[in-house]
Parts: sequence; structure tokens; C-alpha cells
Amino acid sequence: MSTKSNTMENGKKITKHDLLTLFFRCFLLPACYSMDRMQAPGFAYSMIPVLKKLYGDNKEKFSQALSRHSEVYNNTFACSPFVLGIAAAMEEEAAANEEFDVSSINAIKVALMGPLSGIGDTFFWGTFRIIGSGIGISLAMQRNLLGPVLFLIIYNIPNFLVRYYGVQFGYKLGAGSIDTLVSGGLMNRATKAASVMGLTVIGGMIASMVSIKIALVANFRADVTLNIQGIFDEICPCILPLGVTFLIYRLLKKGVKAWWIMIGIIVVGIVGKFFGIL
Repeated sequence: MSTKSNTMENGKKITKHDLLTLFFRCFLLPACYSMDRMQAPGFAYSMIPVLKKLYGDNKEKFSQALSRHSEVYNNTFACSPFVLGIAAAMEEEAAANEEFDVSSINAIKVALMGPLSGIGDTFFWGTFRIIGSGIGISLAMQRNLLGPVLFLIIYNIPNFLVRYYGVQFGYKLGAGSIDTLVSGGLMNRATKAASVMGLTVIGGMIASMVSIKIALVANFRADVTLNIQGIFDEICPCILPLGVTFLIYRLLKKGVKAWWIMIGIIVVGIVGKFFGIL
């Protein structure tokens, strides 16, 4: 197959092979992490093949482009290929058009970091990871080897698909993708939908995996007993696990260290069991 037939569009220098290279290189984003520039070294590394193809004959422009992509950048890893695709399209335009404002490339990257991080964290850290963990832990507790396997599948398949199609989608849309997504309100709607889904899953996990029961039974007469756990269940099933979860969340928000909370849970559990309360 000739180079011409492998090109995405007529007059375009970046090919499908170049986008595939971006896709594979984006997996190394977390491997080169800088505390002052965050994921910028990994982003610049991912862009090197594209920049060499666009500015290979001009070392000065290549150096300037590499410096542009070495500025601070931080995003959800799965969403970064989309930004890489947009950056590649804009660099291609900058290489072809001397009047192109190269400062807009970083401006677009910065504009995307917040919205995409919100969507990416909600979907991948707050939804797919939670769903995968819930299913995987449930099976693993039953000594089923499918537990860890299903967790990896549920989390990684959407991750790979978003990365692969994200870089191509970003390249095709170019800088115009920002106006398309933001003006249409798609980002806000996607974030809200993912938040609702994630909270629903977490609620289900609390009910099924947090087990707190009061064993204490009050005896008033020989034939009259009061089951305290039954009263709580009649008010709202699983209200105690929900209350404890909210209490722990509140303590974490107040800055209490997680290990102090864990020690407290262990102590309360031992004391409650010893006195027959739990």
C-alpha cells in the first residue's frame, strides 16, 4: 500500500499509522510523571513521532513544538488520546499554515483538562472501577477465579476502546471539537449521567457488602422481647450500613486519617461483639 493511500485525507501528512503510534505511546503517560509538569513528559513523548514527521526538516520548529507539549498537563489517562488527536491535528495545521496561532494548541489542551478529567474520573474511577470491583469482589469472596478476571475485563475494555477511538475522533474533529462538545452541553450531560450511575452502584454495594447487625435483644417480660435490629429494618432496610458509610465519609471529609478510621472500626467491632451488641 502506498503512502498516499495510507493518508487520512488528501493533503494531510498524518496517517492512520501515526495515530496508531499515538495510541500505543499514550499507555506510557503515567510512566513518566513529573511533580511540577504532571503528565507533560509523557504527553511530549507521545507526540514525538508526529512532530518529527511534521517538522523533521526544521529543528527549530521541532524544538518549539516539543517545548509546547512539555508544559504542564494533567488528565484522566483514558481521555488523553482524544487530546493527543486534537493536538496532532492542530500541529499539522500549524506546520502547513505559517499564520496559525500556535499558542492556541496549549490553550485547547488546558481547556480540555478540566472537563475531560471530570468525565474520565467519573466514568473510569467512579463507575467502571466500582462496578468491576463490586462484581469481582463478590465472586472472589466465593473463591471464584472469575472475580479478578471480570474486574480486569469490565475496567480495561472500555478503557482501551475510549483510547483507541478517542485519538482518531480527536484528530478528525481537531480544534472544532471543543465548540461542538461544550456548546452542545454534551460534557455536562455525560458527567451528570455518569455521576447518577456511579452513585446508584455505590448504593447497591453498601447494601450488599457492608454488614452491620445489632444482636442485642431487649427482654421486658418472659413473653415480650424487642428485636432492635428488626426495628431498624422496618424503618429502612440496611439503614445501619448506610449510616456508618455516611459517618466514615464525613470523617474523611474532615481530614481524619483513614488508618485511624480503620482502627476505630476494629475496636468498635471487637467491643460490640464482646458485649453482645453486634
